[in-house]
Amino acid sequence: MARTPTTTDAFNAIAESRRREIISHLAGQERSVNELVRSLGVSQPQVSKHLRVLREVGVVIVRESGRHRWYRLNAQRLKPVFDWVKPFERFWDHQLAGIKSRAESTASQASDPTSGPRRAPKRKSVPPKKKG
Repeated sequence: MARTPTTTDAFNAIAESRRREIISHLAGQERSVNELVRSLGVSQPQVSKHLRVLREVGVVIVRESGRHRWYRLNAQRLKPVFDWVKPFERFWDHQLAGIKSRAESTASQASDPTSGPRRAPKRKSVPPKKKG
């Protein structure tokens, strides 16, 4: 079966971890290629290649200003990914609630000076039986 090109939709485009990293960097603010190169520690041709793929699916928008190109996230194009993942949220919601509960419990114990660290009760040592 032929592989689907990465430029057909957001799902394929974000399958590459480096592209997800670029999206994360662009989520905060508009950036130039050189800024992305510095923050990602990747060569300029590699960053440009990934930006091209993200641009072709509409996840990234480019604005030209003089000789510079500024890239920004078009998060609306990620909505199909969110819509697809949303039904699975119920599978991890209960886990997040449990983590939150444990964290709050730990925090309240840490802030109470009278409650020391919880330790398991010590077992009494039983001497070995003598032979004979």
